[in-house]
Amino acid sequence: MRLRLVLGGAALLLGACSLAPRYQPPAPPQVSDFKEAAGGWMPAHPADGQARGPWWEVFSDARLTGLEKDLLEANPDLRAAAARYQEARQIARQAYSNLFPTLNANASATRERSSANAPLASLLGTRAAATYNDLLADLSLSWEIDLFGRLRNTAAAASAQAQASAADFGAVLLSLQAELATDYFSLRGDDATIQLLEDTIKQYDRAWELTRNRYQEGTAAATDVDQADTQRQNARAQLAATRLQRAQLEHAIAVLLGQIPAGFTLSPGTLASAPPVIDAGLPSTLLQRRPDVASAERAMAAANAQIGVARAAWFPVFSLAGAAGFESTAGSSWLTAPSHYWSVGPSGQLPLLDAGARLAQNRQARAAYEEASANYRKTTLTAYQEVEDNLAGLHHLADELRADLAASTSAQSSAYHADQRYDAGVADYVEVTTTHAAALQAQRDAITARVAELNAAVALVRATGGGWSADQIKQPALP
Repeated sequence: MRLRLVLGGAALLLGACSLAPRYQPPAPPQVSDFKEAAGGWMPAHPADGQARGPWWEVFSDARLTGLEKDLLEANPDLRAAAARYQEARQIARQAYSNLFPTLNANASATRERSSANAPLASLLGTRAAATYNDLLADLSLSWEIDLFGRLRNTAAAASAQAQASAADFGAVLLSLQAELATDYFSLRGDDATIQLLEDTIKQYDRAWELTRNRYQEGTAAATDVDQADTQRQNARAQLAATRLQRAQLEHAIAVLLGQIPAGFTLSPGTLASAPPVIDAGLPSTLLQRRPDVASAERAMAAANAQIGVARAAWFPVFSLAGAAGFESTAGSSWLTAPSHYWSVGPSGQLPLLDAGARLAQNRQARAAYEEASANYRKTTLTAYQEVEDNLAGLHHLADELRADLAASTSAQSSAYHADQRYDAGVADYVEVTTTHAAALQAQRDAITARVAELNAAVALVRATGGGWSADQIKQPALP
């Protein structure tokens, strides 16, 4: 019966009042549709309507899929984010443990000599030094009774911070996955450009040799030979610059995979012909699919709980302490009944004068909440902006690519006709070099637009949260 009363009283104390404001998650902005998805340019039945999961698989590139799996296993930034999350979890557990009593076992064995001139010896008139043993063994208990919610709000804040750290882990993971995909498609764009330039250089070399032979035969001017040589050397310079860019992208991918660049090689491959159809989903669910939004919201919840912690500083802190054990001067009587002792009792503490420290603490907590609220608002606005930006990117880059492909076709036709006119002697070599340079640039522009379109698709996946959901802040999967 007594145990029931103690447990019941403990439950009442733990369920005492909390001084934190009642927290309600912020209402999401009322957006019925994405602006850039209007106009009928998106398919009515996107291929990506189902849950994404490993979202990179929608690009149907086996090499990219393999790289993304390697990223999960060895990326150092991802492992650091996982460690930060584990750290936040243990801080939350530690804060939660403060709600309960602590029990410590103590044991000591000392030999002491008291001073003959100690105050107590003077008062008792003994004026004699004493040498003795002090053997002590006890259990000590301490418990802060959380009447005003200071400890509970501290635990709630730490728990919310741990959930924010879980969302941060998701944000880092999604960011790294998107960065890898972007670097990969940019590298494949360089592969396509390198192939184009190598083929073009072969054509330019043949044109230079033909022009030189004509000059030696007296049917072409020396300036034609120089212009042909200039054109092929410019193409070689472009090839060298593109190879440098590809090498740097390969090095960046190696670091993302946690590998030394010197030991990593990505063989040349083809660039995807078109990006997959990416479904942006409904605006009303966007904020549930963005880890950075979830992190900002959990930071608000933690700041709200910290207001309760600050308010509790105005009220007394009550605690219960107790000890029981044995103390003796001789080992033979140490653990006997006469050596037994115990103590138990409550205590309370109320700061009376602190020169405004508690007031400043309360104002600081309120300001921190306002900051977290503003950060959440900014994060939600940025989320919608990024989706709109990349929807617009996919829309207008598709138009740009069609125009670049058409321009490339026309430019190649113009170069062909310029060659025919030069061979017929009705055009000079300036026209040949000009049209060929325009044809090469148009082809390069088409490759650049294709890479930008693929990267916009990756950015849209990232902007819509990839395969992440708000439920993962409870227990994210760690590599």
